[in-house]
Amino acid sequence: MKPGAFLENLFVRKIEFDIFPAENSDCDEFSRLHGERFYRRWGDGEFHSLMTQDTVFGFSARVTSGPSLGLGGFVLARAAAGEAEILTIAVSDKFGRQGLGWRLMLAAMRETRARGGETIFLEVDEGNVSALGLYRKLGFRQVAERKGYYADGDGGRSTALVMRLDLR
Repeated sequence: MKPGAFLENLFVRKIEFDIFPAENSDCDEFSRLHGERFYRRWGDGEFHSLMTQDTVFGFSARVTSGPSLGLGGFVLARAAAGEAEILTIAVSDKFGRQGLGWRLMLAAMRETRARGGETIFLEVDEGNVSALGLYRKLGFRQVAERKGYYADGDGGRSTALVMRLDLR
């Protein structure tokens, strides 16, 4: 432990978050955060279009104590015919390493089960080490890959790993 860390932890109040069901009014904030985390930003219209579908659900992580620092993160998923797909998940850089991704994924997994889902799929860039670590800790395993699926700002392409989690 670095010198002074103990005292720092005593006097610095941790930011607390709660997880809430996503609402149509969240679309603008979701779009902004998505643009911070991904090369191709989804517009608020795209989020609104998704949110109006009966099969789509999501959750937001919001500050519940301390200074209001805005949206901490969100997840959107779609469930149909016993399966779900994580459409997108994003956590603000300001709140990395605080367990928000874990909590958002658990909320999506619970809702998938509540909707009768037995399996969840997602795609992740093979270079996104932190996301891969999270998904593997949750029990997801790679079942396929899509070469050249993601584009970056430099004209490069990267592979998407398709991952699956059985909820039974």
